[in-house]
Amino acid sequence: MHNIGANGGRGIPNMKKLLFILLLTPLLFFGGIRFFLNLNDIPIYDYRLIYDFIFSNNDVKQLNNLSELLGYNKNDKLLIIHADDLGLSNSVNQASFDALNNKYVNSASVMIPAPNTIEVADYFNENPDIDLGIHLTFTSEWKDYKWHGISQKDSISSLINGNGNFYEKKKDVIKNSNPEHIRKELQAQIDYAISIGIKPTHLDSHEGVLFFSPEFFKIYLEVSEKNRLPVFVPKLLAAHFNDDFPQPKNLVVVKMYMADKNISFENWVGYYDSILNNLEPGLNEMIVHLGIDNNEMKKITSNRIAFGSKWRNLDYNIVSSPEFKASLIKNNIKLVTWREIKDILYP
Repeated sequence: MHNIGANGGRGIPNMKKLLFILLLTPLLFFGGIRFFLNLNDIPIYDYRLIYDFIFSNNDVKQLNNLSELLGYNKNDKLLIIHADDLGLSNSVNQASFDALNNKYVNSASVMIPAPNTIEVADYFNENPDIDLGIHLTFTSEWKDYKWHGISQKDSISSLINGNGNFYEKKKDVIKNSNPEHIRKELQAQIDYAISIGIKPTHLDSHEGVLFFSPEFFKIYLEVSEKNRLPVFVPKLLAAHFNDDFPQPKNLVVVKMYMADKNISFENWVGYYDSILNNLEPGLNEMIVHLGIDNNEMKKITSNRIAFGSKWRNLDYNIVSSPEFKASLIKNNIKLVTWREIKDILYP
């Protein structure tokens, strides 16, 4: 019989405690990370993706010789100035149309399920050379201003809430949506855009919904390739790609800049000036949300600060200012479009 000894009896329960702590620690760690992500409206629920975002050294490779294919040198600073959310309201449309007409921005995308999309189609039909993509939409985020999908509701039932609209929160889309319903509605938005005369130059994702689930992100890439359309993929999404999900070869990636709620309105000018002064060589995209600070916009955004009425008017004031244009010239920034990229990827 083994002689456990004076300390041996206590050693067994101590070992159990140690094993319990070792098992509990990663659960607490990932639970804390999930709480942090949820608190910051980043609804990632796939543990492998969370792990890869934190620990992976993955990097996405840019399309070979993209700068040269666009007619520039590899060390040139290339920039797309992109207006999001066309179709949301008349205010957004009028500010965005003016910015496109005056070349304050050189690219935009339209929310196909939103109420003012036909207005955008009419504008496109009068200006067929503008760079207009589809802002693939799966949320209806404003409190009292709602929409649903293009597909029949019963054919995408997992995307629709109890009131017959898209979910208000990104996390509810991620938690509840059937991937095949995502695929169906994604294609329906492309097909409807084409049916009303829009010839899209690219795809991107409203509120980044399609970026938070590996399944949804893969569908996003597959549908873009099926439709021969470039797709907006920020470099920070590198964690999605691994041995099971290799990076597609026909992929262009961008370094993204977009104002967030941590930037005060007093620092708005400084934020955008800093972007232009510190822009790096390669392909970059500055995303702006334009609008007129009027009663329509205030009612829609319910006086919310983030992406609200004043926010959108400030973005318009920035890109339309002489100082912004002068900074583009001073920093020798070359403006490019998704249309030019589409011509390279899908001639």
